[in-house]
Amino acid sequence: MSAFRTIEGMDFAGKRVLLRADLNVPMADGKVTDATRIERVVPTIRQIIKNGGKAILISHFGRPKGQVDKAYSLEQIVPAVVEATGHPVGFIDTDWTDMQEAGEAIDDAPDGSIIVMENTRFHPGEEENDPDLAQRMSSIGDLFVNDAFSAAHRAHASTEGLAHKLPSAAGLAMQAELEALEAGLGAPKKPVIAIVGGAKVSTKIDLLQNLVTKVDALVIGGAMANTFLLAQGIGIGKSLAEQNMGETVGAILDKASKANCAIIVPVDAVVAWHFAANAPHQNYGLDAMDPTGMILDVGPQSLERIKAAIDEAATVVWNGPLGAFETVPFDAGTNAIAKHVAARTKAGKLISVAGGGDTVSALANAGVKDDFTYVSTAGGAFLEWMEGKDLPGVAALKANALAD
Repeated sequence: MSAFRTIEGMDFAGKRVLLRADLNVPMADGKVTDATRIERVVPTIRQIIKNGGKAILISHFGRPKGQVDKAYSLEQIVPAVVEATGHPVGFIDTDWTDMQEAGEAIDDAPDGSIIVMENTRFHPGEEENDPDLAQRMSSIGDLFVNDAFSAAHRAHASTEGLAHKLPSAAGLAMQAELEALEAGLGAPKKPVIAIVGGAKVSTKIDLLQNLVTKVDALVIGGAMANTFLLAQGIGIGKSLAEQNMGETVGAILDKASKANCAIIVPVDAVVAWHFAANAPHQNYGLDAMDPTGMILDVGPQSLERIKAAIDEAATVVWNGPLGAFETVPFDAGTNAIAKHVAARTKAGKLISVAGGGDTVSALANAGVKDDFTYVSTAGGAFLEWMEGKDLPGVAALKANALAD
């Protein structure tokens, strides 16, 4: 049995269902430029309206700082919701202070309606998780469904507070995300390997400290790897690195050793002398690094070591590229490993879970985003989950399920 209630078997007939979506999507010239987050909530919307409920979408959008600011109105998202659902969509303008008019409009809408409510952040109580605001929100609904994992790391009125006011459940996208994450780190098939890249160790200390206690091997890539190498007295030339992280790196390595977690860092690298697309470059073993060069990607020997570790794994969790993947040819290492993970996943030999903005972009760049077991677009929530932190939006759903 799941630790949280799902919408399976929920009676939506004649019910007003407050559906926490993530409609915080990118826009340009008044149009949505990436509707991925809207598309992910569509199956839950369809389940609600097919079973005679009213799907009342609530979401934040941008940072209006608790003020009504029409530049951040969710009304401009409505056409994209119409396009994604293929269904008429109503809109209710509210500042979330007096809910009587909004409630009457919802009551007047026929069962099977889709309604988008105005930006929850137009009220200062949203980000303060004001219980009075959560109570007012609950007054216009009978049930609460949270389908916004990407906002689950925030204890806000519409993500955490509402779950204590109404019978609550995880939507289909939230359920899929939580089940995938459970398969990645919660109760994974072992051995487990984590791949962590990116620019700075300092932004991922909690992540690394948590992972070394959960996984059998940890691959360090990107400029983070330079910091690890530097801390171990290995020359990295003019490569990007954090100079004062030696003690932190030492603590992570010590914790990994005690937990029997193998740390895999590069043994060779692709080195260039200036950072630009197609800049002249050469492979160097890190025992003979050119002091005037900079590391921009992992080298061929390192790739073979990483592939060998992946071949022994049953589960891979990935956050962060291995090199400067935005710039050709320094995307080659990340692409090679992404394709290797994808091939083993498709062959049924691996469960692969990846997430984080750069990671999603890197997998798309490699052409394998759809070939992993699960790719999370949740950003901050995915990182906090990897750090082993409780996510308030998820914890509230679990508490609601236990309260029954």
